[in-house]
Amino acid sequence: MNLRVIQLKKYYLGFSAIMVVISIIFFLTIKLNLGVDFKGGDLLQLHYSQAINKDTLNGTLDGIISEVPQLKNRRLQYSEDNTIVLRTEQLTDAQKNVVLKQLTEKTGKYELVKYDTVGPTIGKELTSNALTALLIGSLLIIIYITIRFEFVYAVAGVAAVLHDVIIAMGLIAFLKYEINTPFIAAILTILGYSMNDTIVVFDRIRENDAKEGKTKDFAEIIEESANQVYMRSLFTSLTTLLSITVLLLFGGDSLRTFNTALFIGMIFGTYSSIFVASPLVYLMRKYRKKRKDTDNKDKSRKHRQKTINGYDEDEKVLV
Repeated sequence: MNLRVIQLKKYYLGFSAIMVVISIIFFLTIKLNLGVDFKGGDLLQLHYSQAINKDTLNGTLDGIISEVPQLKNRRLQYSEDNTIVLRTEQLTDAQKNVVLKQLTEKTGKYELVKYDTVGPTIGKELTSNALTALLIGSLLIIIYITIRFEFVYAVAGVAAVLHDVIIAMGLIAFLKYEINTPFIAAILTILGYSMNDTIVVFDRIRENDAKEGKTKDFAEIIEESANQVYMRSLFTSLTTLLSITVLLLFGGDSLRTFNTALFIGMIFGTYSSIFVASPLVYLMRKYRKKRKDTDNKDKSRKHRQKTINGYDEDEKVLV
């Protein structure tokens, strides 16, 4: 199979641009399902000694919505060991006691494993820290790739990584999965994984360019490099995706956002390392060469204009 990375670049980049725009629209227009970590609220983790009847549990909580209106927007997560996690907007002490009392009376004996309260201020701080981590990560990537390769590779690499992160965030917003701390961990994991995959491609391009740059066009070198490494990237990604698929099937609701974001990020990360980053390097190199040639022509023309009857006005010598 011969990948025509440069020949078909407008289709690959066009598809990526469409996906990024759609993802941004999803993220900005769909109301985000922010978890307790970000918008503030309460988390109750209960462990039952017997099997949980979900209908009874939900019916009990629905029955006290008039006293505890925060339960209307509750989120429940179940696990195999008869443990539930209830997330709500922040409760008063009286409301918390009502909830626990009704659950005791109507759903059976349980142990209160954990009760956490996260204030809105902490939620804002987490959001700020997450954005800071993403910005610092991108900056470090630019510095590292610029030192190891050159600046055009750094710009292309960061563009490819942001492409993966934006699409993952947009699709999670579309699916209305909870945006929580594990989601931020997934985004940072995608950033690292995608950049690692991209660097493998860049390394092969640089290696081939050093060996064949004088005899081959840069477009040929990129396509040759992509064809040499794509099977390695594909098999590595498939191995990772198999593990994530198992977690998606058996990991439970608490890991759903994390695993789904990783699954999306791995797919688009593999795609972008070859079909986004490589064409961007080619286009930026082409633009830089064209601009350099134009500058040289302008300098040459200006030099000729300043030379009158064999006399260079700048150098004040005969030429």
